[in-house]
Amino acid sequence: MDKIEKFKTMEKILREIEDLKNSETAVIKKIGQIETENMNVNVQNLDKSLNEIYDGVYKNLQNVENLQNEFTETVADFKEKNKITEEMLMELRE
Repeated sequence: MDKIEKFKTMEKILREIEDLKNSETAVIKKIGQIETENMNVNVQNLDKSLNEIYDGVYKNLQNVENLQNEFTETVADFKEKNKITEEMLMELRE
């Protein structure tokens, strides 16, 4: 795999990590919606379970954000080290 193809694959991975982050965020929002609805019915077991799930999902979101930050730096370093320019990438897209 040449350096341009490798870089393009790394960018694709970054987009997939962003999708993962968005998915985790959506789960957190859904938990909030369920908690709001539970205020009307006040089921204690549901409340307890949702809190446990929220804690796990929130930790996952933090892990994904850390991964995203670290991998973004890795991609930037790779781009700089291999002197990949926007012009090089534009030529490939045409």
